[in-house]
Amino acid sequence: MKLKFDKALSLVAIGVLSVIGSAQAASVYEIVNIEDYDLNGTLDGTRNGYAMAINDENELVGISKGKNKLTTDDVDDSVIDVEDGISEAETITYSVYSEIEANNFTFIASDNASVGSWVPEFYSIAGTFDPANEDYDDDDELIVNDVDTYFYGINNNGVKVGAYTGEELTLDYEGTSTTQEYFYYREFELRGIAIKNGVEYPLLPSFTTYERDQTSDVDAATVEVGGWSLASRVNSDNLVVGYGSTELSSASEDRIDNCIEEAEDTDDDNPIPTDICVQILQYPDEDSGTRYIQYQTRGFVWELDNLDEDGLPERTELELGLTPDDDDTLIYTAQGLGINSNGDVAGRSHVYRNGDEDDLYFDAAYWTRDENGDYEYNWVEMEDEVYYSIAYDINDSGILVGSYTKYIDGYLRSKFFTFDTNNPEEGITTPNDFQTSLSDLSSKGKDINNQGQVVGYIESTYDKDTPRPKVGFLYDMNTEEFVDLNDQLTCESKGFLRNTDGDWERNTVSVQDGTGEILTYESDISIVEANSINEDGIIVGTAFIRKPEYQYDTSGDLIVGENGLALFELDGNGDPVTSYLPRMVVLTPTGGEACSSTDAEDDDAYERQGAASFGWLFALPFLWLRRRVKK
Repeated sequence: MKLKFDKALSLVAIGVLSVIGSAQAASVYEIVNIEDYDLNGTLDGTRNGYAMAINDENELVGISKGKNKLTTDDVDDSVIDVEDGISEAETITYSVYSEIEANNFTFIASDNASVGSWVPEFYSIAGTFDPANEDYDDDDELIVNDVDTYFYGINNNGVKVGAYTGEELTLDYEGTSTTQEYFYYREFELRGIAIKNGVEYPLLPSFTTYERDQTSDVDAATVEVGGWSLASRVNSDNLVVGYGSTELSSASEDRIDNCIEEAEDTDDDNPIPTDICVQILQYPDEDSGTRYIQYQTRGFVWELDNLDEDGLPERTELELGLTPDDDDTLIYTAQGLGINSNGDVAGRSHVYRNGDEDDLYFDAAYWTRDENGDYEYNWVEMEDEVYYSIAYDINDSGILVGSYTKYIDGYLRSKFFTFDTNNPEEGITTPNDFQTSLSDLSSKGKDINNQGQVVGYIESTYDKDTPRPKVGFLYDMNTEEFVDLNDQLTCESKGFLRNTDGDWERNTVSVQDGTGEILTYESDISIVEANSINEDGIIVGTAFIRKPEYQYDTSGDLIVGENGLALFELDGNGDPVTSYLPRMVVLTPTGGEACSSTDAEDDDAYERQGAASFGWLFALPFLWLRRRVKK
């Protein structure tokens, strides 16, 4: 294999982090969703925005996450502008004793949208409504979204794919409480979805219902546990790839049996209904975060143009990378993450490396599709030193991109790789990033177009003792150019403007504090991940923008001054304390010049606040996954 990570870094190489990237003649990019030196990159009423995928029609899909804690009362008469600073986000907790409240919302944007070029526009899934718009029922009670929604992919036909949670259901509470009226639960925790020509198609997994057989000791029982599924990408033939549940683990079956027995316990004055007991097990444990209902998971391909008698897309289960023994007690997982025009799938699966049952790993994989529509599993071969690997995408030429994780210089690092599925014997290739030999910077390649351009993110500093900030990268397989996208931006796209002398300087933002003082801070925009690139080279992802922080009291209420304006957090010098928010970013190639170090010096390091989208995004699709978990 062409694993090029065994060369030590030289002292000279460590001292010139970006020399290689900045010396190449890569395209210059302009951020096109800047508005007044700010990023228009999330839905009103939410804090964080993430662009997930873009098609060749210059349409994108994204996710807004985290509702602002500020209420309409706080912003009445425009006394407080939510966008002036960073407000706290609402704390969302899940319990069968409280109403379900959503915290994730889907949006679309395009270069020629009626609402404005690249303006995020709320997109309703499963009856959800815009988080910025409050509505009230006939009893004057505030109506809240109870369905979380997610977009992950869009094809050139405008078909959008993602996932959503079940809507809130209620059961009468029959306990001793005088205040508790209902139990609250969902029919399912996560369901894949495809939207074609405005019609929503749920993408069901093969397992949603637990059926207990009749025996001499127990009665037969049926429990709708819901299962789970997710759609990650869709190709031009409307084939959707993703993954979902195929059966419960045996330990989960035992837990559901206990729920059934407890609900039927005649000695209990207030038994918990089975559906509610199961919901408690589906929610993350408050202390450990563990979900006690776990599923066998496999990759799936759903055909939107081939519907069954119920009007649902036909599905094909992708083969696991191994064949478990009948008495095997482990949970095995396979996931489809990317798909090309040929229908070939990229992803990962549990596998016995080299056929050795003692070497169980979770490795990158791809499934090739023949003319009959049948799929064949293929392992992406890894060295023994690699702990695990994953493939995110595959282009029409069969070039696959992903990452593997292993120890480099004593630290566990992830490295981006490419792999030619037409010549698997050549093995994976780890491109050099900012150095002439392999660095120890963790990196992940997330998307590849048919031009051989790869986007993803990479760490930007070599400090081994502190968290390493991440930046979006662009890699061209044809020229082997690897660049930090922040080094390829125009100065305007980095938050600079020209002063009266014609020199570039940071744009200064002025905000009035609740004390009446005018506070100032400097604009800053930094691309932290690139998630998708189309055939024209337009890139979408996530950027951080700098904002000052509001003050809150010990009760969590916003502190407002006598002038009716919010108070900002101040440092020892009386300057506003600033932090960074993630926002959708759109980059288009331009004929301008990249902002060079001679144009604008900026040595201020930023602290990474919150996770960029693929930090939390892939924690969400991979819920309940364990590398070696017993049934």
